[in-house]
Amino acid sequence: MAFFTRKRCVQLFVLIGIMLVLLFGKAWFFGKQTPVYLTVPVKKGDIEATVLATGIVKPHQLVAVGARATGRIVSLKVRPGQDVKQGDLLAEIDPTTQENDLKSKEAVLARQRAGLAEQEAQLTLARQNMQRQQNMIASHAVSRADYDSAAAQVKVAEAEIEAYQAQIAQAEADVDMARVNLTYTQVTAPFSGTILATVVQEGQNVNAVQSAPTIVILGNLEVMTVRAEISEADIVHVKPGQDLYFNTIGRPDRRYNGRLEAIEPAPESIRNDISFTSLSTGSSATSTEAIYYNGLFNVDNKDHALRTYMTAEVHIVLGAAQNVLLVPLGSLSGPEQDGFYHVRILPRKGGPIERKVKIGIKTQAQAEVLSGLTEGDEVITGESGGSGGAARASSSKKMLF
Repeated sequence: MAFFTRKRCVQLFVLIGIMLVLLFGKAWFFGKQTPVYLTVPVKKGDIEATVLATGIVKPHQLVAVGARATGRIVSLKVRPGQDVKQGDLLAEIDPTTQENDLKSKEAVLARQRAGLAEQEAQLTLARQNMQRQQNMIASHAVSRADYDSAAAQVKVAEAEIEAYQAQIAQAEADVDMARVNLTYTQVTAPFSGTILATVVQEGQNVNAVQSAPTIVILGNLEVMTVRAEISEADIVHVKPGQDLYFNTIGRPDRRYNGRLEAIEPAPESIRNDISFTSLSTGSSATSTEAIYYNGLFNVDNKDHALRTYMTAEVHIVLGAAQNVLLVPLGSLSGPEQDGFYHVRILPRKGGPIERKVKIGIKTQAQAEVLSGLTEGDEVITGESGGSGGAARASSSKKMLF
């Protein structure tokens, strides 16, 4: 117990007191330290706000050329990739059936015309007989009944001629239709373009009774149409006439410029709406799929660099400006009811100052400043611990955009 003398106890209490003073002093010092602000200088630059959409490239003119005649493909004149002119022969269908039908219809027409000629001769004879009866009745050489009979024969002959004329008109129409059906065995190109695919082969039978079977797929590659799928969230910002640009997956370095020409009024999913089918019960099924609206525009393709069904990354320009004041979007708060935003700046001397600013074009990263700031103003983007001015200068360099 001699170890804990009065003197040693006093020394121990003094040491503990010093440690407590140092501990509370450190806490007070760091608690009172001025916060360090992360800043970015207001600088001039270019800004562009766009809507991103995925599109499919197709020929502006694209058709499935079908056969309107039934029969066997005896000759296929084209191959995929071949250029054709309007009216060029693409395929031939065995014309035997159509040729025989035409001959049959022509024979019927010839028979009707011969019948008409016979009736015209009968009419001439009946009129001559009626004229004789009329001359003889004046001298009472024949009875009135004989004259009436002759007059009736004339009317019968005239009626027969009218019937034959109607039959001839029908027979001529049948012959014209048979000739048209014969031309259907020659499948020709409806416009100039490129054969994209052949669907049938030589020797294959096609049946055009219910629908026209496809022979080839033809497209005009000189002008392509892009169908861009615009999301439901973005469609409210998009309208025809806006500038755009796009690139393909295979050539991201090549940029194509264009202008949005049209927006389809309804998404393609409307075709699957059960309210438009015969099985409708008066209500439409609710789809959980994302809704997209097709935006359409054309682009020249003289070099044929764009191919059918390529995928296009389309950027529809909502707004663009060059050499304007820019700030990080994260530095803004608002907007207020008057449309203005608030931003804090850090002057060279003193603490943060709040400014009211008017904003123009915005992207996901930055915004155009129309009023309220000048070039070089230090905009506060956050706070960080550390030592004063050195941290501020370092932050300004790292946060540039």
